[in-house]
Amino acid sequence: MRASKYLVPTEKENPADAVVASHRLMIRAGLIRKSGSGFYFYLPLGLRVLKKIENIVREEMDSTGALEFQLPILTPSEFWETSGRWNVMGAEMFRVKDRHDQWYALGPTHEESFSYLVKPLLKSYKDLPINVYQIHTKFRDEIRPRFGVIRSREFIMKDAYSFHLDEASLDATYQEMRSAYRKIFQRCGLKTIPVQADSGSMGGSASEEFMVVSSIGEETLLLCGNCGYNSNSEKTPFVLDPSYSAQGPKEKKEVPTPNKKSIQEVSELLGVRPQDTIKAVAVKNEKESLIVFLRGDLELNEHKLKSYLKWTDLEMIPEPELKSKGLVPGFIGPSDVNSSFKLLLDSSIKKEEAYVVGAGKEDAHIQGYVPGSEIKMEYMVADVALAREGDPCPTCGTSLKAEKGIEVGHIFKLGDKYTKAFQIQVLDQQGKAKILTMGCYGIGVNRTMATVIEQCNDDKGIYWPISIAPFEISLVTLAKGAEQEAKVLEFYENLKNEGFEVFWDERDLGPGFKFKDSELVGFPIRITVGKKFFESGEISIYDRKHDKDESFTFSGFDDLHTRVENLRQELYQELL
Repeated sequence: MRASKYLVPTEKENPADAVVASHRLMIRAGLIRKSGSGFYFYLPLGLRVLKKIENIVREEMDSTGALEFQLPILTPSEFWETSGRWNVMGAEMFRVKDRHDQWYALGPTHEESFSYLVKPLLKSYKDLPINVYQIHTKFRDEIRPRFGVIRSREFIMKDAYSFHLDEASLDATYQEMRSAYRKIFQRCGLKTIPVQADSGSMGGSASEEFMVVSSIGEETLLLCGNCGYNSNSEKTPFVLDPSYSAQGPKEKKEVPTPNKKSIQEVSELLGVRPQDTIKAVAVKNEKESLIVFLRGDLELNEHKLKSYLKWTDLEMIPEPELKSKGLVPGFIGPSDVNSSFKLLLDSSIKKEEAYVVGAGKEDAHIQGYVPGSEIKMEYMVADVALAREGDPCPTCGTSLKAEKGIEVGHIFKLGDKYTKAFQIQVLDQQGKAKILTMGCYGIGVNRTMATVIEQCNDDKGIYWPISIAPFEISLVTLAKGAEQEAKVLEFYENLKNEGFEVFWDERDLGPGFKFKDSELVGFPIRITVGKKFFESGEISIYDRKHDKDESFTFSGFDDLHTRVENLRQELYQELL
């Protein structure tokens, strides 16, 4: 491809609204342009990268026997009502109404659509297992689109769905997808960590996220360097340190705490540690209200709480509502909870030890409060605390390390949530009708592209893994007159005929400008044929990733091919 006939709209300055490297460089390198909040145009160079990632995903999915489909982006509301998610998905789902007053969703995911599609196609156990997928556009109305295409409102996703007669078959495909995902991300040049994850509104018995450690990540990962346990903090069990015990005053009495509502303020006033106190968190859904009591130094993990209660939504109860039901915000103790609420005690609290709690009235707390003997109403006990760095590993007890991560893939064991809702059943070996079990497997294609840039950039720009670079080779030539132009054309044609992907920068621009463009866009290999070649036969091959330039005397195209192919293979080898 000739640069003079291509679109290379590079920019020198960083865009004002881009705060992360991938967003800045995708704009500056001419890969994308912004259309609106959370929406982007893909320019030719960016689209080539996107298509290469899609092809890697497709190759690995096809190698497992998965079958590619293409489904409509618009999905009828009836599909979502059948699964019960029309209301659960909330405001993040784009909804449109047609001229016949029929509601549709711009699909954020396609469990419902694939379930509807395969139901009449699967008749017998002989049709199973089957794994179906598509690589298609999805939509989610993010409250705050950010970081360019990492969190956008329109994105490309590979979503796959497998259908099985039993759990053993589902587990086999789940493990196969897990292996395929490792290969996909490896081929794209990403170092990923599979972590245990919360299934959220997707439902199901198990799930794992494929995370890339990054300072801009929105997820907190808790990792064990001893046994290899990895988990999203949303999913990680809180393990009580064996050495922990409450060390507050043992004598029960009410103490004044004027204008002291926060745990930190109360702890400092009374001379106790935050972990010697108990705090209240009031939450509700559409049907019931709940007061959760946790150790004062811990935070509520809403994901674990929703999972334990089997709630699909959750919100904090505002102070006026608490007051209307007889509670005093900031001073609520376990003995103050009335019949308007359910009560849950986090498992981090030792029920037979003494703590500081709210006294149920303004400006007062109770010290020496022993939950096991003081709480009179029925209550639940569950692990609903957010695990943190330094907490014991749930598997081996070693202190966990926290990292930020970007999620690029997610796999689920969905169970029969959707197959039961859509009544997807086949005749088993005994001729009996059986509801199928299901798996789900997603990869964010755009997000993968941006995350690669987060890992592969320097002060010059991007350095693409050779497997997904827009072109493998940037041929930069500087020629004057017809004779020199004919010679550099020979280089271009020869490399192209040898099967190399060549982006030939023959524009009438200075060498510095061409070099900077090449380094900004991130072509893995640059071949320079310029003034030194016409004077002494010298050309150079530049390795963008390792910032190494090799100059040599041109002795023929066979030698050039060997040198380029050797570097090309070295770069591919680094992906293994």
